[in-house]
Amino acid sequence: MMLTALGLMSGTSLDGVDVALIETDGKQVKSFGPSGYRPYTNAERSLLRQALTEAVQLSHRDARPGILAEAERAVTLAHAEAVAAFIAQNRITPEEIDIVGFHGQTVLHRPERRLTVQIGDAAALAKVIHIPVMYDFRAADVEAGGQGAPFVPVYHRALVQSVQREGPTVVVNVGGVSNITYIDGTDTLIACDTGPGNALLDDYMFRVMRQPFDADGRFAAQGRANEAWIARALELPFFALPPPKSLDRNDFAALKLGDVAPADGAATLTAFTAAAIARVVPLLPKVPKSWIVAGGGARNLTMLRMLRERVAPATVEAADALGWSPDAIEAQAFGFLAVRGMKGLPLSYPATTGVPIPMTGGVIARP
Repeated sequence: MMLTALGLMSGTSLDGVDVALIETDGKQVKSFGPSGYRPYTNAERSLLRQALTEAVQLSHRDARPGILAEAERAVTLAHAEAVAAFIAQNRITPEEIDIVGFHGQTVLHRPERRLTVQIGDAAALAKVIHIPVMYDFRAADVEAGGQGAPFVPVYHRALVQSVQREGPTVVVNVGGVSNITYIDGTDTLIACDTGPGNALLDDYMFRVMRQPFDADGRFAAQGRANEAWIARALELPFFALPPPKSLDRNDFAALKLGDVAPADGAATLTAFTAAAIARVVPLLPKVPKSWIVAGGGARNLTMLRMLRERVAPATVEAADALGWSPDAIEAQAFGFLAVRGMKGLPLSYPATTGVPIPMTGGVIARP
């Protein structure tokens, strides 16, 4: 039975709330609906950065000391506003939506401590928008010993099955962190984080150029990447670990470029993201024949070029070239996952998060 789900995603890049409608039975995608976006204000982004800093001290997933309570209220309100604007713009009534998939904002991801914290009050959200809300997608996986990420692979598989690609295909999502889904037919589904996505580059652009990101990769295109620095960075133990494996946005924050020209710094960090993605190839069962790039990084033309150079002769294409919406994929995925959760279907697998057995998850808050 097909259901109409509204997915909400606020990623590690702290840019805003993505909204996307999808019609699915949790196995196949019948149709994509419209999508929308509600950016965080500068004040909200600043509040979330403070929350990320304070969350490092958390030892219990439900605790919201100090600034975290304020940040949770801001996240919940931003999501409620995003849904209200989306419904109004697209002339949809709440009754037409069966379920909302609400990821919340990750402020701490420490699976080795069996701890993952996403802030956002689902019960309050459900009451305001008058639609059932599924949330807390990652908790069951982490409690069972899984990495709790990445969670989009089952959706990537549904998308890839709708396009014809010969041989193993990898879907790369370049958000704050980069992750991949390796799909080979209907049987093999492997996923892991590969390293930094846009987080290091965005933080660098903000620090050095007072810009939130490198638009189209134009700034990095003017610089030269330091391949020796990249080679040293790739010697960190994480890169040699087999999948599944996952990261926190700040895991590479200690890497310092030193005194370099700003464009060279941007080029080096962009190339590092591409190199870290390509570094996963020897850890996969077969060499992928095609790569499909989604997320914010799909718009960074310099990053796409650098990835092409490192995975040749495989093809590299942006998700929008296939009619997918690179900006909406993660939001769509959480709509898809909400329907899977309602039906008791697995959200994660041993080869995607390292969980011992396929795990369902999610909790429903009723209006």
